[in-house]
Amino acid sequence: MQRNRRTKLVILVLFRVVLVLAAIYFAYEHSWMNVALAVLTIGLTFLTSTLEKELKVDYPEEFEIIIMLFVFASIFLGEFNSFYYRFWWWDIFLHGLSAIILGMLAFSLVYILNKEGRIKLKPGFIALFAFCFAVAGGAVWEIIEFSIDQSLGTNMQKSGLVDTMIDIIVDTTGALIISVIGFLYAKGHLKFLRFLSEDFMKANPHIFGEYKPRKFLLNTNPLAISKIKS
Repeated sequence: MQRNRRTKLVILVLFRVVLVLAAIYFAYEHSWMNVALAVLTIGLTFLTSTLEKELKVDYPEEFEIIIMLFVFASIFLGEFNSFYYRFWWWDIFLHGLSAIILGMLAFSLVYILNKEGRIKLKPGFIALFAFCFAVAGGAVWEIIEFSIDQSLGTNMQKSGLVDTMIDIIVDTTGALIISVIGFLYAKGHLKFLRFLSEDFMKANPHIFGEYKPRKFLLNTNPLAISKIKS
């Protein structure tokens, strides 16, 4: 965990240095819109640390790194370096990644609640919730794109219906991938993804209490549960 924390700090510092240099360059070029975008992006790099401080929650370093890389790829590479136009697949890649991130958030939340005994759901239903949440997030973003295009005259949807449908299909694919991964994790496989729940619970004992690994009871049959306890 300490190694991941150092990795996060290195990535964060490099990210901010690159953005500051980009803002200076755009100011020299009198490209004030890009300057504003660079400053906004720098502000976003403080988002997770601000939320941690305000909510008194410690997010896993792995998740924070994924968020930072997504912001870097979408704004710095996508907007500043025109990756959206230079590489036809860049927008598709980011849509898939955003669906995976949303799915991870939804899965982690429900999985932790389930593990704490606050709700009772089988792995299949947890995965289904993560899938629906991620797809819904993608659909909401398409509505936002449409609204901005109609009100400001921008071209976020590019080819209109075709672009929207491709984005939704990619969102659905990304949601399906993370849902399957989450299902396998909940069944006891893919232990390297423990940051989705166990590491988060360990880092926040003031919320979850002292973390004690225990069997994830999938079978609600009283006889089966009594056998496990014995």
